[in-house]
Amino acid sequence: MGIQGTEVAKESSDIVVMDDNFCSVARILRRGRCVHTNIQKFIQFQLTANLVALVINSVTAVSGRGVPLTAVPYFGVNLIMDTLCAVALATERPTSELVDKPPVGRTEPLITNVMWRNILGQALYQIVILLTLQFRGQSIFGVNEKVKDTMIFNIFFLCQIFNEFNLRKLEKKNIFEGIHKNKLFLGIIAITIILQVLMVEFLKKFADTEKLNWGQWRACISIAAASWLIGCLVKCIPTPDKPFLSYLKWRTRY
Repeated sequence: MGIQGTEVAKESSDIVVMDDNFCSVARILRRGRCVHTNIQKFIQFQLTANLVALVINSVTAVSGRGVPLTAVPYFGVNLIMDTLCAVALATERPTSELVDKPPVGRTEPLITNVMWRNILGQALYQIVILLTLQFRGQSIFGVNEKVKDTMIFNIFFLCQIFNEFNLRKLEKKNIFEGIHKNKLFLGIIAITIILQVLMVEFLKKFADTEKLNWGQWRACISIAAASWLIGCLVKCIPTPDKPFLSYLKWRTRY
């Protein structure tokens, strides 16, 4: 105890309860697990977005077509993702269900099988959609190449926004549970969407984009909103207990 304990006892102990209240230990454990979970959410968010961008640009570059995610728009996306989206995911408050989970060991991987499942599911959906639009988007929507590239960039960005809601619950299907209590999360999402609208509609010289009409915006939002359905379906897939990366390691024989 921090108040009742002697200086010798406090120096030789691993944990000192400063207010002599054991309820503080439970709050600390819950807060620590919440920080660990929020870090995992941000890692999953970043890996999904960067994996999709890498595959899209690599495939289109190899095929000889123009790269849809150019440097300036993608820099803006990363700037927003690394700041606002990180804050939005870090504002999730600890819940009582975190205490029900077993403790995480120091040797356990930071990226769990559940995270790999969610990353691959969302990335596969976005890659298929964006590559389809890259090669068939002009005929599907009846637009020129400039508008098609803008729609691809817009869908890519909106998919990450909708995926943020999926990240609120890594394993639960009800991603809107308790969302009304996190006003900061909703505010950051609103600001992020406003910045995207400004980039597409008013900063076309800076971002190298074209203005989209209401029909094209509705198409972008509808395609991106399907990330919620994909997230729900992916969470129905069971995951093994053995870490995913352990299957890739070679066993040494003696």
